[in-house]
Amino acid sequence: MKEIFNIAIAAAIEGGKKIMEIYNDNDFQIENKEDDSPLTIADKKANDIINKYLLPTDIPIISEENKQLDFSERKKWRNCWIVDPLDGTKEFIKKNDEFTVNIALIDNNKPVFGVIYVPAKNELYFGDVLNKKSFKGVIKEEKFEFRQSDFREIHPTSVGEKIKVVGSRSHMNQATLDYIEILKTQFNKEVEIVSKGSSLKFCLVAEGKADVYPRYAPTMEWDTAAGQAICNAVGLEVIDKQTGTSMEYNRKNLLNNYFLVSNLG
Repeated sequence: MKEIFNIAIAAAIEGGKKIMEIYNDNDFQIENKEDDSPLTIADKKANDIINKYLLPTDIPIISEENKQLDFSERKKWRNCWIVDPLDGTKEFIKKNDEFTVNIALIDNNKPVFGVIYVPAKNELYFGDVLNKKSFKGVIKEEKFEFRQSDFREIHPTSVGEKIKVVGSRSHMNQATLDYIEILKTQFNKEVEIVSKGSSLKFCLVAEGKADVYPRYAPTMEWDTAAGQAICNAVGLEVIDKQTGTSMEYNRKNLLNNYFLVSNLG
């Protein structure tokens, strides 16, 4: 593995450890951001740890919890990290274990590497887009050292008798339900809803536990960049519903358009 990928993985794991300390202590200290979304001390503490790992790489960082630079400065960047130190804060507060740490490396507006860590389960996904491989493993030791034997390569699978549509535990809406009805008619198959929080929805499609992830609700770049890398590495596109092309990053507006991840062909 490239050294820089190892740094991202280590940052995700260490950030996850701090999240779990707070999670198990039940001291969330919840406050609301300007958009009324929740923020906890875990978001802030994990972000501080991740920054300490990534700053020495001299690659600029876009993080949900960092102050965002103006696009006039950001547009000069060829590379950047995109970080969500705690994706699924609502899931964290609900204590359902479906929250993640997301870190992606962007090159020329495209994800080239992504890591998603699930600290409550010690599960780690990562995708290397250039080498077209994504992996899943369980972190068993206090200090992470990559061993191929601890990870298995993941792939999408063929669609079965039912189309498995992954949806958000917190954001299922009428537009998504309408899309599901279209799928039933188009493919003449039953549809099974697979509910999952945070960026784990991308992972389910990438590892063949779901067939399609339609997102008809707001997301930000840090919610999707790592998941897109993992999907891209296994041959799946994350299509911007407005442009009809693969989603790009470090845009002027960090708010994503609606998108679709599909293995339906």
